[in-house]
Amino acid sequence: MSTLDPAGWSGLRALGHQMMDDMIDHLSGIATQPVWRPLPDDIRAGFTAPLPAHGTAPERLYESFTTNIKPYVTGNTHPRFMGWVHGGGNPVSMLAELLAGAMNANCGGRDHVGIVVERQVIAWAAEMLGLPAQTSGVLLTGSSMANFIAVLCARFKALGADARANGLQGARLTAYASAGVHRCVPSALDMAGLGLQALRKIPVDADFRMDLNALRAAIAADKAAGCTPFLIVGTAGTVDVGAFDDLTALAEIAHEHNAWFHADAAFGALAALSPNRKHFLTGIERADSVAFDFHKWAQVTYDAGCVLIRDPELHNATFAQATSYLAAAPRGLAGGHPWPCDLGPDLSRGFRALKVWMTLSAYGSEALGAVVDTTCTLAQHLAARITASNRLELLAPVKLNIVCFAITGYTDAQTADLVADLQESGLFAPSTTIIGGRMAIRAAIVNHRTQQSDIDALAEEILRRIAL
Repeated sequence: MSTLDPAGWSGLRALGHQMMDDMIDHLSGIATQPVWRPLPDDIRAGFTAPLPAHGTAPERLYESFTTNIKPYVTGNTHPRFMGWVHGGGNPVSMLAELLAGAMNANCGGRDHVGIVVERQVIAWAAEMLGLPAQTSGVLLTGSSMANFIAVLCARFKALGADARANGLQGARLTAYASAGVHRCVPSALDMAGLGLQALRKIPVDADFRMDLNALRAAIAADKAAGCTPFLIVGTAGTVDVGAFDDLTALAEIAHEHNAWFHADAAFGALAALSPNRKHFLTGIERADSVAFDFHKWAQVTYDAGCVLIRDPELHNATFAQATSYLAAAPRGLAGGHPWPCDLGPDLSRGFRALKVWMTLSAYGSEALGAVVDTTCTLAQHLAARITASNRLELLAPVKLNIVCFAITGYTDAQTADLVADLQESGLFAPSTTIIGGRMAIRAAIVNHRTQQSDIDALAEEILRRIAL
């Protein structure tokens, strides 16, 4: 038998219906389950088996999934997962993944509906952030790749097509971002061949925003040393505390020095859907590029990152290659230029846009904006609980949905142990970070399922444990 299809479809159909029912039951009852469970050693060892030579019935594989996989995932669908900026997903997006898997469309190029759906999503994203209607863009795994694409576009602006053919050729390019910049930005400079040392991390002020005077001083020093400032990165929602740089001021400084202005808005971009918080993003409409994720605040299932590039021609020139076996044509299936593979590094691409399109269409911008507002309101509630306690203290202003706090009298080691205990108990999953040289408990409230009762339960459980 050469085909991988079943001899009869009825058995697979029945299994598929069971999977669907089980997963909907799983999501509908997620709050009653542990947030996270450590993976037992025997199950971990079971995933070190050699490559199977013979197949296993799908029914048995599903039994293995139910026993050995489903209980031990990250837990970010749970309302009490508050550790990292992970979205909770949504049931419509889950169903879209099934549809996309059945279509198995390669969305690297050619003229088919998958590309059209993606262009609609990019247009909606540009509209959301106030960028021009002709803005280019592409969907990716996440903001790590989106920031990488933005760096390469900025490099193209600075050095032109020669850099694609000959590399940097001794050019000394420098980039600037706040000290709170996400790790993916220096990684992008590294992957682009510029090196980690090309990034100047600028100190932040008391509100964790980039110090503009320090930025101007760094640029002046680099110019005096013969460097070319080519990129300024404004962070819209820092990963530690949710701070927003002054994007309008950064746009002005970038324009003054003919540098590329990029906004890393990994999760903060979705504040644009909130009438109460979209002002935090003032200035992002002037960005040359924006990186953000639909799989965070927009609750799309992983993965669904996005990059927007203001200049479509420059975007295409940064990545396009002419090859006879992948040549676009004026008509037929090879039409539809520009292809997404000419807008980023990926040639083979799944139908990622379907789940984004279905999520935005099913819920609408108002409902998604309400999720933003609700999670921020819950963060303020947690901050109030902390302020009211004589054992807990805030370590950073609560701008959005991230709360960083400490336990009075606790060492960093004690704090780390407490957080690990909470995670291993399956009750809550906060994380830790360092604020002002001190370890903080970090609660990132991103999940649309989280309620005030979950916030109260977290505060009360921490207070109970430290009172023992």
